[in-house]
Amino acid sequence: MADLTSLTLKAALDGLNSKSFSAEELARAYVSAIETANPHLNAYVLETPDKAIAMARASDARRARGEAGPLEGASLGIKDLFCTDGVQSTAGSNILKGFKPPYESTVTANLWRDGAVMLGKLNMDEFAMGSSNETSAFGPVSNPWKASGSNQALTPGGSSGGSAAAVAADLCLAATASDTGGSIRQPAAFTGTVGIKPTYGRCSRYGIIAFASSLDQAGPIGKTVEDAALMLSSMAGHDPKDSTSLDVETPDFSAFVGRSVKGLRIGVPDEYRLDGMPAEIAALWDQGVEWLKAAGCEIKRVSLPHTKYALPAYYIIAPAEASSNLSRYDGMRYGLRVEGGTLQDTYERTRAEGFGAEVKRRVLIGAYVLSAGYYDAYYLKAQRVRRRIAEDFDTAFAEVDALLTPTAPSAAFALGDRVSDPVAMYLNDVFTVTTNLAGLPGLSLPAGLDARGLPLGLQLIGRALDEGTLFSLAGVMEQAAAFRAKPQKWW
Repeated sequence: MADLTSLTLKAALDGLNSKSFSAEELARAYVSAIETANPHLNAYVLETPDKAIAMARASDARRARGEAGPLEGASLGIKDLFCTDGVQSTAGSNILKGFKPPYESTVTANLWRDGAVMLGKLNMDEFAMGSSNETSAFGPVSNPWKASGSNQALTPGGSSGGSAAAVAADLCLAATASDTGGSIRQPAAFTGTVGIKPTYGRCSRYGIIAFASSLDQAGPIGKTVEDAALMLSSMAGHDPKDSTSLDVETPDFSAFVGRSVKGLRIGVPDEYRLDGMPAEIAALWDQGVEWLKAAGCEIKRVSLPHTKYALPAYYIIAPAEASSNLSRYDGMRYGLRVEGGTLQDTYERTRAEGFGAEVKRRVLIGAYVLSAGYYDAYYLKAQRVRRRIAEDFDTAFAEVDALLTPTAPSAAFALGDRVSDPVAMYLNDVFTVTTNLAGLPGLSLPAGLDARGLPLGLQLIGRALDEGTLFSLAGVMEQAAAFRAKPQKWW
């Protein structure tokens, strides 16, 4: 059954529909693959084999009754940021170890409604704060890819490193992920997978453990563009339990894959050509332009003049919101509790032991920029910059239908390389944070390999609620790139 795990989500659904195999057989194949690989990759923080088999049997019974849903029998991995009823959900943090929510996130509830099966909870940077999956209380995830001729462990990216690694290593058909500043797209680029951060409000945030509420957005990571489209159609939808959820119809995103893109205008932003950009990434970007030209697209240079302020603005706004959101973790109601002599002492001890170094750093930054005397100078100014960045996109989209950029400034780097330099780590988000600040959809797809044989990604950015155009463009680019590379098994 090992060959079942190499299927794409679409191929697996086709196989289930034709009764070539059952949902239980598929789930068992993945359970076996996870048992073998996870001790080496650390992609899953919690495996749920018994639940997976039970859900798969229930799925087979529904299919036998003619009640199959759109994802009936699909074996998925769930990022540990999504609350799952009765199953430990920790956001990669010590402070939530042992926490079993008595409710289900809307995104995962939508997936179970459509017939999907849960294989387990996936590793991630603590509270989604990180770009390398090294801040997790459960230890780092190893990228299934290795550089040619090297055995060095590489990062799968972050914060959705477990999701990206599991999909790349065939430990699930697809996975849920979340993106606050690039946490879907950068891991997808580092692992040769497809990831999309949809428009802010497209997917409900109910039951997703919050990092920065005005930036967080759920999305999928899949093996192909079509797989990501199938996942997003199930994950998305209006939810009255989330006041920021958009009351709009969810299209069948997979119907956009394969459509002609002739006549579409694609913008190439000048400001994304950074000094010192690796030649391989610049060349791949140029290649992406040529693929779209060949498909009949018109290419235009555009300017996003406030791009250089995006990272500083993001690293003020996101920590400010985090410092507010994380104040709920006080050891009183759920999760870790470290007793102290007084109430204040209990708070301090619980947070000191429960939060990791990166989370503490961001909470302190956030509390600082929100404090009296600094609120105007930092937080309000960052919000004004955010408005300007959104206006830059509005101006650009008056002329073009989508933008093409690199996803990340490098291929996957070695674990441990940038842990001691937070600024170097934050620079990984240089191409991705702008879409979060503006609430726009962004998609990363694998487009080639670097000289060391590691995957590189290209990013498409679209108008709000225009994910369909991104899927059409990505489908054309996926066909042109013909990216078939897979990591060689070393686990």
